[in-house]
Amino acid sequence: MFKKRFNVSAWIKKSSNKWLMIILSTILLAVFFFVMTINNVHTETYEIERFSRAQETIRSPVTMENEQETERKTRETVQAVEDRYDIDQEITDERVAYVNELFDAVNKLDQDIGAGQDNSEDASSPPLSNQEKVQRLKQILSPEITEGISDDLLSQLVEIPENDRNNGKKLFLESLTETMNNGVRTENTQSAITSINQTIKYEALNTDIKNVLTSLTEFAVVENSFFDVDKTANARKEAASSVDPVVIRAGEIIVREEQIITNEIYEKLDLVGVLDKERNLFPGIGLSLLIFLICFIIAHEMNWVAKHHQLDRGKIISIVLISIIILSLMKIVSIYTTQVNQLFYVMPIATGALLIKQLIHERSAIVLSGLYAILGSVIFNNQIPGSLHVEAGIYFFLSQIAAIILLMNVKDRLAIVKAGLGIGITNMIIVVLFIFLSFEKYALSDIFIQTSFAAASAFLSAVLTIGLLPFFETSLGILSDIKLLQLSSPNQPLLKKLLTEAPGTYHHSVMVANLSETACEAIGANGLLARVGAYYHDVGKTVRPHYFIENQLAIKNPHDTITPEESAKIIINHPYDGAEMLSKHRLPEEIIDIAKQHHGTSLLKFFYIKEQGKNPAVTEDQFRYPGPKPQSSESAIISICDSVEAAVRSLKEPTEVKIEEIVTSIINNKMTDGQLDDCPLTLKEINIIQRTICNTLKGIFHSRIQYPMKEAK
Repeated sequence: MFKKRFNVSAWIKKSSNKWLMIILSTILLAVFFFVMTINNVHTETYEIERFSRAQETIRSPVTMENEQETERKTRETVQAVEDRYDIDQEITDERVAYVNELFDAVNKLDQDIGAGQDNSEDASSPPLSNQEKVQRLKQILSPEITEGISDDLLSQLVEIPENDRNNGKKLFLESLTETMNNGVRTENTQSAITSINQTIKYEALNTDIKNVLTSLTEFAVVENSFFDVDKTANARKEAASSVDPVVIRAGEIIVREEQIITNEIYEKLDLVGVLDKERNLFPGIGLSLLIFLICFIIAHEMNWVAKHHQLDRGKIISIVLISIIILSLMKIVSIYTTQVNQLFYVMPIATGALLIKQLIHERSAIVLSGLYAILGSVIFNNQIPGSLHVEAGIYFFLSQIAAIILLMNVKDRLAIVKAGLGIGITNMIIVVLFIFLSFEKYALSDIFIQTSFAAASAFLSAVLTIGLLPFFETSLGILSDIKLLQLSSPNQPLLKKLLTEAPGTYHHSVMVANLSETACEAIGANGLLARVGAYYHDVGKTVRPHYFIENQLAIKNPHDTITPEESAKIIINHPYDGAEMLSKHRLPEEIIDIAKQHHGTSLLKFFYIKEQGKNPAVTEDQFRYPGPKPQSSESAIISICDSVEAAVRSLKEPTEVKIEEIVTSIINNKMTDGQLDDCPLTLKEINIIQRTICNTLKGIFHSRIQYPMKEAK
């Protein structure tokens, strides 16, 4: 019971330490992110008085509508709309009809008078006077005409020859119809009359008919266009809706250096908030919320790494340092970036993704790539508060995703160079994509420059990754795949020593490596780490190689000449001798831990039973490894595979049934003995490991055809 409580308290302490490191690191990143991005959302304020001279050029920090200016523009537009009038066509037709009636009546009168004189018996009767003609004419004309036209005008009209009257009538009706159809309002009645008179004046007509027509205009032209309230209101409403809002764009110059601060300029400065210090608080709050969300995601990702992989102090520091490096590079490049040069294309953004994938995990690289892209869209916003450089954000994200995808089959640092070539091609495609999507025309030289920036970004990313990777591996003790592959080379001094001084142990280590790697990959653990750790786990046997049975070839077993207690001491020391040798050769801590932990606190049953036969009072503690027990999934799997490989190798005729029995027995014994208590393996994973080891061993120890021996003659 005490032991169980101790383990629980140790677990709580370990979890507390983990969360303390995660919280402290995210707080540090939050502060750094805030410092790096605050000037991209912060609006600078000025102490400015009206009618003074501007000390510097001031640009608008935001995009917003100038409502007051929009209202003024709308008001002017509405006022410019002319009143709408309806033309009464009936009045036009009526006035034209009156003119026709007048001229037709005069013509009729002339015809009647002429016919009467021809039929008169008394040829000596005097002709009708003008006064009599006017009176007879008035009898047949409409009252509106007789009331509106004077007798003098009628008298003049009667005296004009018929041909001149008809010509004058035709011209007058054309001018009258045109003028009336255009509309005659009260205020422009006189101008309409003048217009008709001007037309008459310059026509080739008899002077008498011109005078008559000019006088007749006063009668013919009347108001026929009347104000329409509904049409006028609709026209004004339509004009108001067509007015575009007056918008002050972010980055727009409001006042230039040495320019007088007029009242209008002062109102614009006040509108965009450069005179109000209190408004600066809100962008800071928004930025704080964004950074909180980003750091929350980072903390969640660290916790995921801690659950599924080993998260040590070195990995936490590496995440912090990589984030600081990437954000610092962004800030430096953003200083020289403008809306014209698009220098953000040269930013070696893929460095972070390449390093995190190598040092932490691929999932973490993807998550942080998205976060770096978001921060990049803020940093490269040309210091325009409230805006994000979406193009830069997309470019950064796709470039990093390409780096993660292209960095595969890592065998050496040349893989990073190959990935860099792929990143360069991807970056150039993204740049060309942006060019094609835009409506702007680009010169060929501009396309060449921008694609060159994209290629330079990939080159710098590869160079920085290759240069920084050894720093993280050495200074922080982080084990990357490239470092593991280097350690797995048979040319490594310790592996050479193992091969030459303990060849049996070397072969055993290779077999354990194969089993361990396969089992680790089956449950999602680090198979490469397990392989390399298995190569070195028994390197301590090189201190006394002949005391281990796999190296006893054609020699007498030296354990036969010493006591079981001395034999146990030699055997028990080999994990710690190996850990000491690995430490001297500065191998990673993960490899050293595997060497220490692969036997845990297990019991040397053979020598314990042998000693118990001589000394019944002997205790197990004298024949147990001092530990520690396996702490990681990889160390626990190597511990299982180490015991399984030695046991199966000792079988004379390994069958599938025997292999399954011995693997099951070894795993059950280790679980019963508590050797797997400190590792994160679950029962489900242990079952998978058991099946995987059995299947692998069956493939190795499959039955072979026995070829018949040739009989000697």
